[in-house]
Amino acid sequence: MADSAFWVVFFSAALALNLSPGPDIFYVLTRTLSGGRRIGVIASLGVCSGALVHVLAAALGISAILATSALAFTVVKYVGAAYLLYLGIQALRSAGGHSALDVEPAREPASAWQAYRQGVLVDLLNPKAAIFFMAFLPQFVRPDHGAVPLQLVMLGALVVLVAIIVECVLVLLAARTRQALKGNPRIALWLDRTLGSLLIAMGIRLGLSERL
Repeated sequence: MADSAFWVVFFSAALALNLSPGPDIFYVLTRTLSGGRRIGVIASLGVCSGALVHVLAAALGISAILATSALAFTVVKYVGAAYLLYLGIQALRSAGGHSALDVEPAREPASAWQAYRQGVLVDLLNPKAAIFFMAFLPQFVRPDHGAVPLQLVMLGALVVLVAIIVECVLVLLAARTRQALKGNPRIALWLDRTLGSLLIAMGIRLGLSERL
């Protein structure tokens, strides 16, 4: 396969995969709608930082443990599901208490760190993300292009780069929606409830998922 065709296939696959709805995207959208564009971008960086850890784990062969060990997969899966449920319940509890569309400059630094930290955990505690990188990246390794681990890291970093671009576009769109809805407490209440319910649904879905 020619280099141009190879990269077209690779980036097309990376784009399609990053557009698929999952815990990462829902978390980033939740943070954007509740905290604004800056918080959404920081949440995205947190999620992508977690993804980079999965890339390194795949390159080192560590992800294979999750793919082959039912116990390891189950433990990580349930911890991740519980974390998503926790975030969803927190969103439901705050629904209407302080409008998700209100601006709170005094709390922004703490919220930014919280958004980043939670983003990292949302991705790290998703065992299917680890297995995805382990299954997806080797398909694009070319034996005549150097050491396999280095190729896996490079390809994984490019997938994460595509994820950052996709998520930042979604953040901008969500931030515009937030601005349009700002000041309407009824919509803010239902927005909190909807986002909390989505996170809980993603947690349940992860908890019920099986190994690939």
